[in-house]
Amino acid sequence: MPAPFHVKLTADFFDAAGRPKYEDIGFSVLAGVPRLTHAPFAEHRPEIGPDQLAGAQGVIVLTPKVTAQSVSQAQDLLAIGRFGVGYDAVDVKACTAAEVAVMITTGAVDRPVAEATVGWMIALTHRMRTKDQLVRTGGWDTRSRCMGSELRDRTLGLVGLGGIAREVLRLLAPWGMKAPLVFDPFVDAAAAAAVGARKVSLEELMAGADFVSIHCPLTEQTRGLIGAPQLARMKPGSYLLNTARGGIVDEAALYEALKSGQLAGAALDCFAQEPVLTPPRLAELDNVLFAPHCIAWTNELFRDIGRTAWQGMIDLSQQRRPRGVVNPEVFERPGFQAKWRRLCGA
Repeated sequence: MPAPFHVKLTADFFDAAGRPKYEDIGFSVLAGVPRLTHAPFAEHRPEIGPDQLAGAQGVIVLTPKVTAQSVSQAQDLLAIGRFGVGYDAVDVKACTAAEVAVMITTGAVDRPVAEATVGWMIALTHRMRTKDQLVRTGGWDTRSRCMGSELRDRTLGLVGLGGIAREVLRLLAPWGMKAPLVFDPFVDAAAAAAVGARKVSLEELMAGADFVSIHCPLTEQTRGLIGAPQLARMKPGSYLLNTARGGIVDEAALYEALKSGQLAGAALDCFAQEPVLTPPRLAELDNVLFAPHCIAWTNELFRDIGRTAWQGMIDLSQQRRPRGVVNPEVFERPGFQAKWRRLCGA
């Protein structure tokens, strides 16, 4: 009889008493699946220790980092499954060298992040935060100074045209906006045109968009991508939204662009240094909306991410190649193939 395929979960899925923090993380897909067992880490650490991976064939990771040290004793580990689509906290090269696949939950986050992006666009242009404060502070009679604007006839610029950005375009289709602009070195003009967008340079996008919405991963190429020179190109009265990763936007430059009035507003779900435990300098400004890297967190999101992450582990346990593998070259490595056969072979 084949040995169990054991999956561990990082401890931050659970509270101090061991109770689940979230309503649903996709356990339903495990019903009737043979061999697959699971258990949480005994403790939370900011960086996964090699001892925590002992006895695991897979690990589903919420927030801890995965480093070369983490996978330094990964003789029986086949996969790291990120609970989400960002993987900047995972040393992918080290995982490949250790014969470990890195998986993300491709597609599972598209709808909620896109919905949150559109919601923020409306909140910014209709000045919802300011208008809310008028009622809370007795400022009713000053409402005529708080005129907003509509999405109609505005131009959206997307930095990155992955699944989330495409879903943003789908949701915005009925709103009467102008043709969107896209900057993405990995997408050609035909692919952009297929979703009704026009591929342009980053410089052209920054100058032509009323909204710049960031949907690219954080890499060495995108770190600091949006700095003072790029922000200076933006139209007076335009908006910047970042639901991707901190570090892509220079926060000091953004502060100056907002304070000077170059930008009408911004919305940030992510920051260069997280967690943010004291108010950032940007919080001095009343034309910025914030969320603690959870703007898209919904019960549906966690359910769908969980189902996708668990399905990846199920596929591996049954010797099927899963979706969403960041380092697909690992499947061509003899060491990984030998490990996979040893752990999952009939």
